[in-house]
Amino acid sequence: MSSENPGGAGETFRLLTRPIAWPAAALVTGRADPPLPDDRPWPGWLGWTRRFRLDRVPYGLATQVLDVLVAVATLLGTYSLLQNQTAKTEPYAPHWYLFACSFALAVPLALRQRHPVGAFRVSAFAMLVTTTHGWMVDSPKDLPYVPGGVFVLILVLYTLAARSPRGVTIGAGLALWVAAFLLDQQNPAGPAVVIVLPLLAGSLVRQRHLAYRELVERDEAAQRELAEQERRHRDTEAVLKERQRIARELHDVVAHHMSMIAIQAEAAPYTVPEVPDKIRSDLKEIRATALDALTEMRRILGVLRSEDGMERAPQPGLERLDTLLSGTHGSGLSLHTKVVGDLDEVPQGVSITAYRILQEALSNAMRHAPGSRVDVELIQKEGILLLSVINGPPSGAQSTISPPGSGHGLVGMRERAAMLNGGLTAKATPEGGFAVTATLPLKPRA
Repeated sequence: MSSENPGGAGETFRLLTRPIAWPAAALVTGRADPPLPDDRPWPGWLGWTRRFRLDRVPYGLATQVLDVLVAVATLLGTYSLLQNQTAKTEPYAPHWYLFACSFALAVPLALRQRHPVGAFRVSAFAMLVTTTHGWMVDSPKDLPYVPGGVFVLILVLYTLAARSPRGVTIGAGLALWVAAFLLDQQNPAGPAVVIVLPLLAGSLVRQRHLAYRELVERDEAAQRELAEQERRHRDTEAVLKERQRIARELHDVVAHHMSMIAIQAEAAPYTVPEVPDKIRSDLKEIRATALDALTEMRRILGVLRSEDGMERAPQPGLERLDTLLSGTHGSGLSLHTKVVGDLDEVPQGVSITAYRILQEALSNAMRHAPGSRVDVELIQKEGILLLSVINGPPSGAQSTISPPGSGHGLVGMRERAAMLNGGLTAKATPEGGFAVTATLPLKPRA
């Protein structure tokens, strides 16, 4: 027969095997969290250490050194105690063996920061060995445990619970309580309290740390998302503003050509008196269509002009290249210009775009590389206008890193080139400067 609820059976099996799996994890298979960094900040309750300049030492290193010093003191005290206790017992235990037991009891304290699970295993094994020898049975309180080993085990249990998963912590407590019950059946409650208290304290510290880390991660994720949204908003706003500006500039260009069409369509019948009536009617229709299109364009673009108060003057083009370059000379840049081809043949729309790209690239050079050499090149050939602005590092410096900014200038330049079906690249040069190159078709693609 097939099982009707295999998931429920599997869960039941896991519940039944947990009392075995947990101690196995603590004694054999379990692992703790990665070691904490040495340079972690000092806790607030240790603020008094600043008076002695102890906070200059990394907190992780300071705690490790303290653990080693306490471990050495525990080793010496335990060795002396075992010598006194074993002198009363038979058979006599050699000194090297007593020192080895004392070392095994003390060394977990020096290991607990980086290897809490391993330190617990060594400490539990050492306590088991020394307790079964019965060296402490005639102690003043008739306790079978070595005091130094108990002290170390308590600190190790706290670190284990603060740095290990829940299963390892519970398994360590169960394994120790069973061992304590077997070794001292007359007083099982005392060891249980000694075991539970450090494990409970460490677990509370771990839960608090995990909750704080989750809160920090959520806050960082929210900050990253907010920054990403702000960046997308800035980029979108930059693109929209640039498109509005391009639209206004193209309005000036198209309006001029539409006006010329209307004027030529109106004047054509008067230049040739023998024009047939059909052609006169077609020319009149062409003029009316051109005027309607011009009126509609002005109405739409007029909204953009009135909202932000942009100037109504025609936008500058390459006919004002000399004025732009002369103004750049006055800023301290070492400007070198090369022009190939007839720029007068460049259409007005392309001319405006090229002028704006040059203007933005030169402005970036003035801001980020003052006093540098700037090479400006314009090549008009085969129906394409090639434009490049290359600047070196600032004068007297090997390289420069531009200060962080929104990047709206580059976004605007790319948007302008894309509106003409062209391309633009902007990247750093190996010499530490910056290069802006643009390819602008003079005629729209079919």
